[in-house]
Amino acid sequence: MSVDRATLHRALDRGEEEGGNVEFKERLTRDVHLADGRLESLVAQLRHRVLSGDGEALYVVGVTDDGGIAGIEPDAFSESLDVLSLLAEEAGAHIDDVQTWGTDGNGLVGVATIREGAALDQSDDHLVVGTAGHVDHGKSTLVGSLVTGRADDGDGDTRSFLDVQPHEVERGLSADLSYGVYGFDEDGDPLHVDDPSRKSDRAAVVEAADRVVSFVDTVGHEPWLRTTIRGLVGQKLDYGLLTVAADDGPTKTTREHLGVLLATELPTIVAITKADLVDEERLLEVEREVERLLRNVGRSPLLVERHGVEAAVEEISETVVPLLRTSATSLEGFDDLDALFERLPKTAAAGGDFRMYVDRSYKVAGVGAVASGTIKSGTVATGDELLLGPFPDGSFRDVEVRSIEMHYHRVDEAEAGRIVGIALKGVREEELDRGMVLLPRDADPDPVREFEAEVMVLNHPTRIDAGYEPVVHLETVSEAARFEPEGGQLLPGDKGTTKIRFKFRPYLVEEGQRFVFREGSSKGVGTVTDVTPVE
Repeated sequence: MSVDRATLHRALDRGEEEGGNVEFKERLTRDVHLADGRLESLVAQLRHRVLSGDGEALYVVGVTDDGGIAGIEPDAFSESLDVLSLLAEEAGAHIDDVQTWGTDGNGLVGVATIREGAALDQSDDHLVVGTAGHVDHGKSTLVGSLVTGRADDGDGDTRSFLDVQPHEVERGLSADLSYGVYGFDEDGDPLHVDDPSRKSDRAAVVEAADRVVSFVDTVGHEPWLRTTIRGLVGQKLDYGLLTVAADDGPTKTTREHLGVLLATELPTIVAITKADLVDEERLLEVEREVERLLRNVGRSPLLVERHGVEAAVEEISETVVPLLRTSATSLEGFDDLDALFERLPKTAAAGGDFRMYVDRSYKVAGVGAVASGTIKSGTVATGDELLLGPFPDGSFRDVEVRSIEMHYHRVDEAEAGRIVGIALKGVREEELDRGMVLLPRDADPDPVREFEAEVMVLNHPTRIDAGYEPVVHLETVSEAARFEPEGGQLLPGDKGTTKIRFKFRPYLVEEGQRFVFREGSSKGVGTVTDVTPVE
């Protein structure tokens, strides 16, 4: 018996006792097990198993009635979990965790842990914060200490919770987006995560919190500026958090990240990190540098130390930027950050039809293709029928929501602002691409290959002529595109109109969407003003 199969073998050894909490099922189908009569019987059985286990039941799927490992096809396993989720909901319970294993016959067997009580109550307030800042300016360490409530050891040990790739842990650099989460209870006290890398810890905080704060932790190293832009433009963020190290001060990358935050009109907080490493004179010098930087781009800095948290909560906007000192090793400024995140109002609107741009995709055994991203508007529920696309030929495909996870917690429904993984029926993982969008089945989307926009050139060594081909970052789209400026050219600092055509494929683009474009050291921002459906 391998360690990985310990849960399975313990459940099999205990068996289906009359007063026990273990139940064996080879497979469950909608047609048979959700039919009248059978449904009520299975719900009663599930409720009995949960009560017998003091609020927890284990359903072993893919085994015979006597506990023999049969294994079932992945599609059958997914359908079984869908049916089990519906049975649990009817019984006033929810699926809390699923573990799966392969069998010799290429089938699947799994153990679903079912707990008493409904799935996560999503009436809580959920704030989504995008972080940015130069490499080694303490951005990931700041987030790691915030979500754990623990002081850093001075060598970035709390940052390690957010480094998701092996080479990132080894080098101490983040090369992709990572996510952190903590929350606040009904009294406004922080609920920290003991170990953010352990999914059960994160899920427990999400379940218990009255307010949840999710951090989309982006990348500070210059070669990965594209990933940072994707994190700030492609998520449905409420606020930005920009870090500036006290021992280094604002850098070229600081200015670029601030430009992206402000271009997306995101209310932003600036945290001066590593305050413990310098003296008061240096801190004042860096504060003045940041204040000058903000004023040069038309923003008004607000020193939290001088004016207080209440003023920062009331005044923060697209033009007013709160500024405070922090130290992850001494936790200086962390009480003020907690107070801000507990009290700041949510800014991202939640109304409208469901829409989610795909940011990541992956495959889960027994579940299938999963599309991950931040819900831009509306709500989505298990069993919903959706449209996915556009595919390279401009088409959209019918898909169905098999299940939804948020910070490793399985939920039945999710709303705008939530960072979720949605398991989809009707598409393979290799067919999912970043920049695709999920929409209601009755939507009538027009894929766009070419559109018109008002743009502003933030930085360019010479001039932008017809045929210029930067990368356009719009929602989660990151695609090379050809510019055809009105009048033939655009100079640095210019505002003007241009036609933009994606080089390789169409996407869903709509009037009013904002975007960032970049190519080498050239950067700019724009707003879509007109679209042309693909022919």
